[in-house]
Amino acid sequence: MVKLPPPIWALIFILLAAAVTWLLGWREVPGLRFPPLGILLVVVGVVVPAWAVFLFRREGTEIDPTSPANRKLVAEGPYRFTRNPMYLGLVLIALGIAFWVGPWPMFIAPIAIFATANFVHIPYEEAKMARQFDAAYADYMRRVRRWV
Repeated sequence: MVKLPPPIWALIFILLAAAVTWLLGWREVPGLRFPPLGILLVVVGVVVPAWAVFLFRREGTEIDPTSPANRKLVAEGPYRFTRNPMYLGLVLIALGIAFWVGPWPMFIAPIAIFATANFVHIPYEEAKMARQFDAAYADYMRRVRRWV
């Protein structure tokens, strides 16, 4: 599961939720569809990871979570508030799409993305970072929460 990039998992979950919605003929649920919130969440969900990617490229470190090592521990920008801004962005995008379109099966996608990131991808990456950056990463983990 770790070998498949997280954005691909997010796309799979969103498409599965959309397929279930379409196949079952679900319409929007009153009160769940709120396009302005959905659009805002999608925008934030794109901006935060883009900022993180920019920092990784500027610092010359790897974005690929399966890379054997990272050149630098990035702890600035969005990484001051969350250890996982890229995963947070994927969850926000999926949640934004769900609020944008409204049928309840679409709300399964952000939950699935969160669960996959939280229980599969992040533990793998945290173990790798702990081995590589030792005390510096342990200190970073004490200062900054996993999500927000």
